Amino acid sequence: MSDPILSPLHERHVALGAKFSEFGGWLMPLQYAGVVAEHKAVRSSVGVFDVSHLGKMRITGSGAVDFVNSCLTNDLRRIGAGQAQYTLLCNDDGGVIDDMIAYLFSEDEVFVIPNAANTTEVVATIAAAAPAGITVTNEHRDFAVIAVQGTDSDEVLTALGLPVGQDYMAFAIASWDGTPLTVCRTGYTGERGYELVVPAAAAPALWDAVMAAGAQYGIAPCGLGARDTLRTEMGYPLHGHDLSPAISPVMANLNWAVGWDKPSFFGAAALRAQREAKTGPLLRGLRSAGRAIPRPEMSVYVGDAAVGEVTSGTFSPTLGVGVALALLDRSVKLGDQVEVELRGRREPFEVVKPPFVTPGVREA
Repeated sequence: MSDPILSPLHERHVALGAKFSEFGGWLMPLQYAGVVAEHKAVRSSVGVFDVSHLGKMRITGSGAVDFVNSCLTNDLRRIGAGQAQYTLLCNDDGGVIDDMIAYLFSEDEVFVIPNAANTTEVVATIAAAAPAGITVTNEHRDFAVIAVQGTDSDEVLTALGLPVGQDYMAFAIASWDGTPLTVCRTGYTGERGYELVVPAAAAPALWDAVMAAGAQYGIAPCGLGARDTLRTEMGYPLHGHDLSPAISPVMANLNWAVGWDKPSFFGAAALRAQREAKTGPLLRGLRSAGRAIPRPEMSVYVGDAAVGEVTSGTFSPTLGVGVALALLDRSVKLGDQVEVELRGRREPFEVVKPPFVTPGVREA
């Protein structure tokens, strides 16, 4: 097995005392001061994440938007240049190869950020379908991604002279210290925030500047542990858990991320059949009625009948209880009481609709 890839910011994380873990072939910071403290910093002030392990892929050429639109589930014609869109790449059975964010630069250029572990497959799948005149480039190692997330994120970026105030899922092309970068109002935390896509060589200096500008706001470096608890509180799916080649957008309640009126896209026939049939499990939220902390692969019961399985589960630092996403039979409805089996005993949970907390991501 090859050694994990190091982020362009690795030395900064070492200096900050990070604990590391491997994510998608990259060695990334799991936590610094601790998951709960980092989680609360984002919810109450501001935190900064290195998510440079995320993939980067660029599709260029005449008709690039229409080509990408024929591959991915969502409809790029719903947005315009300078906007980004959550979307998915599916297989022929409707399962999810990966979920991603697509940045629409122009009719002839789309930049896509998939998950680290799936980048190679995503690039290969899109490239194999590309017609003459369309170029698909894997730029995974060329850029770093720094996510500044939290209620004070605008103030931090303003201090750096970077543009803020874009609509949710919109981006601006900017320059910092002579380096071009993209500032997109996106994130995986549920709070107001921005993701800075910057050339890898410039990332350490930009990280230092973000940390310095955020000092007066109590900015906290945050690892991927807090990123996971934050996204779970929002009910955001994670590929490999809540999405997979066997878990489709229909099953994951992501119908809104599918352009049903488009002529075609990868997996369209299978997804349309699933949507019409109204059978199969659905992803639901579970909130503990006690002190139990759910974890992936735990079984869910109604009485003696097994009705599904937890796909993501954690302790919610905001609520102080366990929360989970679970793939459940359609017979289970919102508001129902279920039990999750933890180490041989069953604990009570309520079926709820995520998000589990009130998000600030769309606030003006």
